[in-house]
Amino acid sequence: MSRPPVSGRLEALWGLQAARWSIQGYRQMTTRIVSVVRATLVFVPLPNPRVAFIGLNYHPEHTGIAPYTSAMARGLARRGHPVRVLTTHPHYPSWKVAPGYGQWIRDQTLDHVHVRRLKHYVPRKPRGLARLLSELSFGVRAIFSRWGHPEAIVLVSPALFSSVLVMLRARLSRSDAPVVVWVQDLYTLGLAETGQGDGLSVRVARAAEGWLLRSADRVVVIHDRFASRVRSDFRVPQQRITTVRNWTHLQQRATPDVATVRERFGWGTNEVIVLHSGNMGVKQGLNNVIEAAKLSSARQSPVRFVLLGDGSEREALESSAIGVSAVQFIRPLDDAAFAEALAGADVLLVNERPGVAEMAVPSKLTSYFAAARPVLAATDSTGITADEIRAAQAGIVVPAGTPEALLDAALALGADPEERRKFGAAGRRYRETVLDEEHAVDCFIQILDEVSTDD
Repeated sequence: MSRPPVSGRLEALWGLQAARWSIQGYRQMTTRIVSVVRATLVFVPLPNPRVAFIGLNYHPEHTGIAPYTSAMARGLARRGHPVRVLTTHPHYPSWKVAPGYGQWIRDQTLDHVHVRRLKHYVPRKPRGLARLLSELSFGVRAIFSRWGHPEAIVLVSPALFSSVLVMLRARLSRSDAPVVVWVQDLYTLGLAETGQGDGLSVRVARAAEGWLLRSADRVVVIHDRFASRVRSDFRVPQQRITTVRNWTHLQQRATPDVATVRERFGWGTNEVIVLHSGNMGVKQGLNNVIEAAKLSSARQSPVRFVLLGDGSEREALESSAIGVSAVQFIRPLDDAAFAEALAGADVLLVNERPGVAEMAVPSKLTSYFAAARPVLAATDSTGITADEIRAAQAGIVVPAGTPEALLDAALALGADPEERRKFGAAGRRYRETVLDEEHAVDCFIQILDEVSTDD
């Protein structure tokens, strides 16, 4: 029998090797599928929690919603209530999963709180469909995860659509655990006020948000104006709405040496440092600050604007600020360094996009008040942020989207140390008397007791 030609032998060898690779790949894929299924169904024996928190954000995220969910869970655990948290891997505000995280499932115990982290889709640009898919991916992971048998479930919103999926599971399952929705931002208003949704998407979001809130046994909001909107916009009965104010997540520390802090950050003794902290997203409208910094540079004024934090708009803002000497970007800091940066600034800034008025209470305000520094807010004069600053008597408000008014107000505050001291002292007094963490934990325990009794 004649031997096949060389090309035929090579083809046969290649086919054999390809078959081996296919079998190997199939085995690897099968092993991966089995490991994923096992990880999804794995059950770590734990005591049934008094309360299960389910939401996108948790410690070690340092801004936005995470500090409040984390502190509330710790506070309840500290009072002897078993707590379980179902959340994602840390990714906000950079919209990148933090180093060391990203596993399909990761279990941790943090400050006596059992935390289960689920891998979900994290878009680089969290807008529109990408943002929706991100929320839905967490929602799907959450509804197929084990919750234990909690006495009460707390859904943190945003995220809206993952909360809707979890509510569906809670209502369709045999569980009789009451569900509390903790509203940190009003989702539908956010779409409308930031211009991120068209008419159809806003209507869909409004329908989903209304169903979620009406389905809850109790709705917890962070401001009385939220309570009014929830009642009027979504027809939630007043008796099912409770206001629990947010608080500062920063621990009280000794006042740092301001001169040393300013030297570390490169801030001159004669400069007026106006610092904005936290997320750099669409809602913040920080192009207004870049334009004010350009004016400051052109006029050679002593005002320097500092943008501390991260977010989806940071790269675009940095590009806009190239060659502008009166603006500085600082990456997120740990809590100790963050508190020092606030103390070293002359003025603390809240900047909101024109049109933003009712959707949120900026979480940075609680830390600003605790820092005893004056607050300058470029925002809608009729909005929640302006109301909060006036209630605290902690600063001044200028119209959103007006760079010249922002710069002029910064210059006026920089030139009046007594006014700065007065505003700073009033803000700290407001934080100590109105925005207290222990009082918030007490309120949540009372809410959990009430919904459990009602059930």
